[in-house]
Amino acid sequence: MLNEKRFAICLCNDGYPASLEVRKVYQIVPDMESAKHHQVRVIDESGEDYLYSEEYFAQVN
Repeated sequence: MLNEKRFAICLCNDGYPASLEVRKVYQIVPDMESAKHHQVRVIDESGEDYLYSEEYFAQVN
């Protein structure tokens, strides 16, 4: 389903303590190009979407 929202739990915030909170759930913004580079786009604490390493998150259903 293309319009279904996706979410991920933050596992690590190394280098981004003001932008990400460990164990917090963040909304994923679909971005196929960034996924090719092992990155995920999430709406972080700033309220804007940014790219982070996919290793920082675990997707939830």
